[in-house]
Amino acid sequence: MAASIDDVESITGQLDNRLSKLGFEVYPLKVGWYNSVLSPSLRLSYPDDSLAVLLLSTPAMFEQAFLPFMEQKSCQGLTDPIDQCVKHCVSSAVTQCFSGQNVDVRYDYELLPSRMPKFLAQTAAHVSGAAFYYQQPDVTDQPWGQKKMFGVCVHPRFGGWFALRALLVFGDVQVGAELVQPAPPDCVPSREDRIKLLEAFNFHWQDWSYRDIIPSVQKYSDKQKEYFSTPPAQRLALLRTWGLLPSEDNSPDAPSDTLIQLSGHG
Repeated sequence: MAASIDDVESITGQLDNRLSKLGFEVYPLKVGWYNSVLSPSLRLSYPDDSLAVLLLSTPAMFEQAFLPFMEQKSCQGLTDPIDQCVKHCVSSAVTQCFSGQNVDVRYDYELLPSRMPKFLAQTAAHVSGAAFYYQQPDVTDQPWGQKKMFGVCVHPRFGGWFALRALLVFGDVQVGAELVQPAPPDCVPSREDRIKLLEAFNFHWQDWSYRDIIPSVQKYSDKQKEYFSTPPAQRLALLRTWGLLPSEDNSPDAPSDTLIQLSGHG
């Protein structure tokens, strides 16, 4: 269907109403914005005017969604508990708001048969205006020679204290020129700070200093830091010590990428 800007705001508003209280933010984009900056093999197979919505988690998600999810004993099986929580929140919102509609939900941890991710989360964040994706070409006179430097997103309010979680593609919703692409806020404009950011992310990501490249309105709580600092294979044991899993559950934790935004985790 052809959608007006009011239709777009209705869709994002319904998602925001369901998910913002759980610590998520929603950002609309056109598939064409995303596809235009990627090679053909990485593009989404939808028309350029198709509506998509990016979901990211703020620091509040851990206390407002994840811990209650665990307290309700909703965690099942071997997959990552955070992934299960995000999927539960998003699936519930989509079912309640868009029952019967064609909504293609792609999570940051999902891979295609080719082993490529189902969507490039940081690219989606940049083109939607949610966060600026700082990459190696964004640094003039690069000091790293031939070394490959991974890029990282910075949120204008949360710095690096957030994670990219899912992309919802509304395959039957076509958006016209009314939806104007926003520029992502350039929070790290200087060359020196961009070098500091990329080096902190690539060389010292374990200490999380890259997250503080700009002041943030909210950071992860101590409990959340403890969880994400714990090696993935030991996180179920930690949840047991918190009383959030039965002690007799000896299932191994599934791998989860603590290198945060390379896959969107943490």
